[in-house]
Order: sequence, then C-alpha cells, then structure tokens
Amino acid sequence: MRRIILFFVLVTTVIGYAFLPLFAEQGKVIVLKKTEQPIIIDGIIDPVWQTADSVDDFIQYRPYYDQAPTRRSCAKILTSDHALYCLMICYDDRKNIQAHTGKLDDFGGDIVSIMLDTFGDRRTAYKFAVTAAGVRADCRMLDDGRNRDYSWDGVWFSDAKIYDWGFVIEMEIPYRSIQYDEKLTEWGLDFDRWIPARSEDIYWCRYAENEGLRISKFGRMVFESYHPTVKGLNLEIYPVGIAKMQWQGDQKYDISPNAGIDIFYNPSQQLTFQLTGNPDFAQIEADPYDFNISRYESYFSERRPFFTEGNEIFMPSGRDRSSGFYSPLELFYSRRIGRKLPDGSEVPLLFGTKAFGRLGQWEYGGFMAMTGEQDYEENGEIKSEPRAYFSSVRFKKQILNNSSIGLLYVGKNTEKENSGVIDVDGAFRQSDWQLSYQFARSYKNNQGDYAASLGLFMPKDKWILALRSRYIGKDFDINQVGFVPWQGTGEFTMMGGPRWYYQTGYIQSILLYTGITFEYERVDHYTDRGAAIGLNMQFRDNWGYEITLISGKAKELDVRFNSFEANVSSWFNISPKWNGNLFGGYAKTYNFDRGFLAFYGWMGSEFSWRPFNILNIGTSFNTFIEGNPDNEIEDVTYNARPFLSITPINNLNVRVYWDNVYVRSSEQIEQMIAGFLFSYNFRPKSWIYLAINEVQNRAEEYNAAGRLLPSRLHIADRVSVLKLKYLFYF
Repeated sequence: MRRIILFFVLVTTVIGYAFLPLFAEQGKVIVLKKTEQPIIIDGIIDPVWQTADSVDDFIQYRPYYDQAPTRRSCAKILTSDHALYCLMICYDDRKNIQAHTGKLDDFGGDIVSIMLDTFGDRRTAYKFAVTAAGVRADCRMLDDGRNRDYSWDGVWFSDAKIYDWGFVIEMEIPYRSIQYDEKLTEWGLDFDRWIPARSEDIYWCRYAENEGLRISKFGRMVFESYHPTVKGLNLEIYPVGIAKMQWQGDQKYDISPNAGIDIFYNPSQQLTFQLTGNPDFAQIEADPYDFNISRYESYFSERRPFFTEGNEIFMPSGRDRSSGFYSPLELFYSRRIGRKLPDGSEVPLLFGTKAFGRLGQWEYGGFMAMTGEQDYEENGEIKSEPRAYFSSVRFKKQILNNSSIGLLYVGKNTEKENSGVIDVDGAFRQSDWQLSYQFARSYKNNQGDYAASLGLFMPKDKWILALRSRYIGKDFDINQVGFVPWQGTGEFTMMGGPRWYYQTGYIQSILLYTGITFEYERVDHYTDRGAAIGLNMQFRDNWGYEITLISGKAKELDVRFNSFEANVSSWFNISPKWNGNLFGGYAKTYNFDRGFLAFYGWMGSEFSWRPFNILNIGTSFNTFIEGNPDNEIEDVTYNARPFLSITPINNLNVRVYWDNVYVRSSEQIEQMIAGFLFSYNFRPKSWIYLAINEVQNRAEEYNAAGRLLPSRLHIADRVSVLKLKYLFYF
C-alpha cells in the first residue's frame, strides 16, 4: 500500500510540474492605513474616512463583460489595533435600491462584499457580504474561488443606511475573528457589488469571463507601517439550553429538558479547537421527499452545525461546484454519525471534538466523536447499535503555487469491528483548468479494496473540456463512515465543445457540447456506453436553459436494451422580486423499485416571489411518471413543498412549510410533513429557535384490540424543540 501511494504522489507531482501555472498580477493596490480615531458602525460617513485610501475603478463582469459599471461605487479601508474596517459607498436612485429584510442564509437585494486572502496562498479567502437593508452573510472561499463553505460563521459587525443618492455600508471585522499569517505585509483583496435592478455584477479586479472569480487574481491590500498581530484568549463558549417535546401516541408527550455546550478556542491564528458536549442534533427541518428508482441509496446533505463548521478540511480536494461536473468520492459522510435507525430513533452523540488549522503551506485537521449504545426495533426484532468511536485525520499541503496534495484517514471503531479508509488526493490548478485526483484504500477488519477518481475541467475562452473517471472495487466498503455505495463499478465520461461569448446583444453565451460515457457494473458483467449532445444558452437578463440528449447500450439484471435519456432545464432570475427554474426529462431505464424495464419521466419546478420586503413565498413541485413494460403509465407521484417566510426585522424569521406526496393510483395523499420555525439571531452566533414538525402518513395502524384499521392519514411523528444558544466571547 505504501509503495502504491508513494508512486501515485510522484506521478501526480511530475504532472503538476509539467503544467506549472503562471499567475498574472493585476496591479490593483490599496493601502491599509491605521487610525487612532474610533469608527462608529452606523452607515454614516464620519470624517475619519477622509484619511483612508480608496478605490472606485470597478469593472463589470455581468451583464456586459469588461465594461464600465452603470453606477459608481467607492470602497475604503482602515485599521485599528484590533479590527479591519471597510466602507462601501454605492450610488443609485433610491427607487432602484432593493432593500429586503432577511436572515443570514436567505437574503437578497443590493449586496456588497469584501473578500480577504489572509494567508497569501491565492487559494482561500474570507468573504463578508452586507445588503442595502443591513443583512449580513459570510463564508470561506476555497480552491481558488471554485467552492464556498457557507457554514463558516464569524463574529463581525456591520450597518447600512439608504440615502436619496444611494446607500452606504460599514463593516468592522475583528482580527481575532479570523485566521491570518502574522508575518505578511499584504493580503489579497477584492470588492464586489451586485445591482439586481440591472442584473449587474461588478468587481474591483478583472476576471476572465470563462473562468469566474479567482482568488489568485485578487488585488493587494498593503499594510502601511502596520500589520495585525492581535493576541488574546480567543475563546468562544456557547451554552445551549434545549426543551424537547416528543409525541408518544394516545395524546401522550414526552417532555425532556436538556443542556449542552459548544466551545471554540483559537490558541493561535493558525489553530482552532472545537468541542461539543451532550449536543442535541434533532433536525430543525425535515429532509425533502426523495423519489428513487435506482439500486443505490439516496444522499442527504448534512445540516448539523457541529459537523458543517470547518468541515472543508476533511473533504478530498477537487470539487468544483461552479460546474457540478466532477466531485471526489465522499469518504467522510458525517450523517453516518448519530444516524437514524430503522425505527426512527437516533444514535446518541455523547461527545465530539475537532481541531484544524494551518502552518505555512500545510493545512491539518483532526476529528473525534463518541456515540452511545442504542436499542431499536427492525422487522419485529430488537437489535442494538453498539457504542462507537469515529475519528478522522487530515493533512494537506500547498504545492506548485496554487495546487495541493493531501492525506485523509477516516475510521469507526466498535468492540467487534474496525472499519475505515485511507486516501491520497489533490488538485493541480491554473485559473482556467483544474486536474483533480484521488486514490483510496478501505479496510473492514482484515478485508478491504481500492477506489480512485480523476476529474479534469477546462473552461477555456472559446471551448470547454470536461473529463471524469472513477473506479470502485467490489470490496470497497466504507458504508460506516462515507458515502460510496457503488461497489464494483467504474465510470469514464468526457464532454467538450465550442463556446461563444457575445459582448453585445441579448444572447450572452452559447455552449454546444458532445461526449461519450462508459459505466461498468460488476453485478451485470457489462459496460453501459452512450453518446451525448447538449446545448447551453445564457441570456443577458439573467436567464438561460440547457438541453442534453444521451443514447446508448445498457444492461441491467440480465436485460440488455437500447438506453435513451433527455434532460431539459431552465432558470429565471430576471426580476429582483422573483426567481425560479423549470426542469424535466425522459429516460428508458430499469426501475429497481418495481423490478422491470420501462420508461421513466419527471418534471419539476421551483420558484419564490417577494411581494414585499418582509415576505417571501414559494414552492417546489415535482412529478414522477413511472411506465411499465407495456409502455403504459404504471403510476404517477406528485410532490409539492410550498413555504412562506416572514422577516419583520433582520435576522428574525418565521418560516412555515408543507411537504406532501400524492399518488395517482391511490388517489390520495400518502404522506404529509408540516413544519413551523421561528429563529432569531439576536447577536453574533446567538440564537433562539422554536421548531414544530409533524409527519403524517398511511402506515399500518392498529386499534387497542390489535385489529388493523382502515388506511388513513395519521400522525407518525410530532416534535417541538425550543433551543437557546448564547455566545460568550473572550
């Protein structure tokens, strides 16, 4: 195993040197001056800002690339001993300014942001954004701008004020709230402004239209006779109080008060410790309904804060969410920890801790969690989930300027079983291409197998090329720690074609692509193969569509057939008040849920509308059409998830949703989920939550005498949670 890993590292390093990237400097420079005067964050331009260096040479990225903005913007920065300050002055007619109240993860309207590369690594950065209504949002930018970690939540302050001539944003970013290299004399920097009334996106720095934002092309923020060296305890303590009421049936409820604690500690600017004790991980909102006819389990994203915060360090390199074409194998799937059992009960998480940080060109992380023993019922049999210890260790090194290579270990240990995976992964990247690789070995007691993946994405100015490949050994079993259910399979897909950009006119870009795909499944002893052709069009008023056709040969469960698939999708963001998308498709495929070959169709839509600044309403609606071998419709399933969201003041939100499933063959609603959520972020990282969720379905129901009752919608689960989380910041 060691020889294979060393050989793999050597080969990929040689490839990286062969394509050593050269990054262009833009010459954009702003000087960070120190002030001894206090700065009040209130959206009013105080005289102290006259001493600050400023920039106003912004440039359009959308809708008219490389043109001067239609509205003037000015950005200024200052520093004190303890914090960085930013002032954004945005000129516009008051009637055109979209100022929506909102919460951190659901905001819109006019937005400005500052982005800071605090380690000078040209790969990662912080982003701080504020709307004209004063709504704040932040994230970590990763992989040279290709990815975002929205789970990062910093302690910082801002305010906004609207005038007849435009609006003003002020921000205060305490140095102890972010990590940085104390030895640097300059940081990477850019500013952004989104003007929804004109669908206009402007930056201080210039980026290639085919690439998008790249941290490697940031401007420079130069410290003038000062650079931050803030020292302090840097300790965040979050006591958590919980009151939970769970429905037990027969009008009985179990009320269980509880308490926990979360701790963040930064002993240095390069290291963070995170600890949680006795946490409650009940989901605030139920997972959306999932319709699945494949032979593999469905994937659900992680929503629990302890696992999402800082989790990017434990993810293999190379994911590119901007294209969505390639994703590395997910070897650490945190929803396996404290998972739900077949009878609906949850495995208790007793303790969890994380440590992560960086030292020079190295990033590192460690994770450990302990779950308790839990009895549950499955098919009338009482079983027990044993006590388990989960752990992960990660090292990643920056190489060749903007590339990386890393080593990842994930494991689960119980009294009777030890399982896990070891992985080597990385990415070689230049601003207009990225080559990602991954090689892993699983183990389960004395057994194991190999898996690997490779991805190449090259969005050039006049053409695009994308390639992905993966191999999963038949005994590569990491179902206790990761999400790789496709044992004994292989895939190779390559797509590419010409792309045209138009500097004027209604059409913004056209992409025409073709490709080939091969998929091998050992269980079928056959390699499915197909050819694809597609068209993607983007229009200047912020909408577009894509059509893809795939045809080939396939085999499932000894049945060979000519496969076909057609996909259509479109997106609409042509108004600041509403947005939406429509999608649909048709395929000839094997229905593993019913056990036959037939056609399968789907249609769906999502939209949201903001009739008032404080109100947002919308829904998703999906239709799944199953055919049968006689080419007739076997059944149709409908799923809708309407919602209503009210935000009377910033960061105080009331959300109501209703998820229901209607099946044509039964002519009735088979499942219904209703949810209510009150949330108030009353100070940084301090929250009050009140959540009420109810699930109703038509599962078998018996009376007191044990007789089966007629089918009806009845309560399967009802739970209410009141949660208070308060930050003590030292």
